[in-house]
Amino acid sequence: MTESVLLAFSLTLMAGLSTGIGSVLAFFSSATNTKFLSFALGFSAGVMIYVSFVEILIKAQDALISAMGDEKLGNWMTVAGFFGGIVLIALIDRFIPKQGNPHEVKKIEDMNPKSKAPANDASLLKMGTFTALAITIHNFPEGIATFTSALQDPGLGIAIAVAVAIHNIPEGIAVSVPVYFATRDKKKAFKLSFLSGLSEPVGAIAAYLLLLPYLTDMMFGIIFAAVAGIMVFISLDELLPAAKRYDEAHLSIYGLIAGMGVMAISLLMFM
Repeated sequence: MTESVLLAFSLTLMAGLSTGIGSVLAFFSSATNTKFLSFALGFSAGVMIYVSFVEILIKAQDALISAMGDEKLGNWMTVAGFFGGIVLIALIDRFIPKQGNPHEVKKIEDMNPKSKAPANDASLLKMGTFTALAITIHNFPEGIATFTSALQDPGLGIAIAVAVAIHNIPEGIAVSVPVYFATRDKKKAFKLSFLSGLSEPVGAIAAYLLLLPYLTDMMFGIIFAAVAGIMVFISLDELLPAAKRYDEAHLSIYGLIAGMGVMAISLLMFM
């Protein structure tokens, strides 16, 4: 059990800290690779959507039917858990201040030192801080999802961790750009971006301390159904719209299909 917990926590930590990768890319690249980000975000969405419907929701359904001893009730509980996860993540999105929306696409070019924007711009600094706060709140349930998935099925956990890590990279850019733009301080921008990703391992710790002791079939089924809902919402509300805002709509769909294909092959190989 100890090794599986350590693996699950390590995967969640890796996924969360990839916001720092986005920040580093922003500092050491002269231009945004929109083709790569569009394909990668689509790929991440494909992995999340496919694994949610084909693997996670099925596991949740089996666990809930077994726990309740009634197929009909188990199916109803699965649907309730799925849409409950969607409502949870939608409410988090709804109450995040608009100026800190982490879904707002930022590009590395926005940090061009030749820009006329003044340093110590309070409004931009506020935007970056709000974005970091929004991502921190948003990443907490993702940490729970990644941790519980990896704990139940390491292969599944790796796939979800990679998908979450990919989608955290542009979020790191979204924090770094306005903070650096306002302060011209790369260290401050990186620090805020890096710290915003720490809520994912914090979510993993919360899952370990609060959920693991009560992880019966019923609890597991409800959590997994909610995780599927969270993943689908993130894909449809964040990843695909963000990918298209990089002006590479077709590439995002190609990435989506590639992500589904890779996930399908992975599941078949490890069945």
